Amino acid sequence: MKINPYMQVQQTYNPKKVGSTKKTENIGRLDDVVISSIGREYQVAKQAVAGAPDIRTDITEPIRAAVSSGTYEVSGEKFADKLMKAAGEI
Repeated sequence: MKINPYMQVQQTYNPKKVGSTKKTENIGRLDDVVISSIGREYQVAKQAVAGAPDIRTDITEPIRAAVSSGTYEVSGEKFADKLMKAAGEI
């Protein structure tokens, strides 16, 4: 039996043997997106943060006014206590 390599290549790449594709039926179903309750809560929190101002002027404005007028004083003892608490020493 003689095997012709040209015939094997031709059979491999023969465009006539390409299978036809069948069209799928449209069953009338649409894709859905379902967001979990955690996802909804995340979106609500994200919107609340986006709507909040970056600087809380109700806290910063009195301090800014005191610094501008020169009446703002910091207790060295209270500052040291808070620093030590933040460092975990107390």
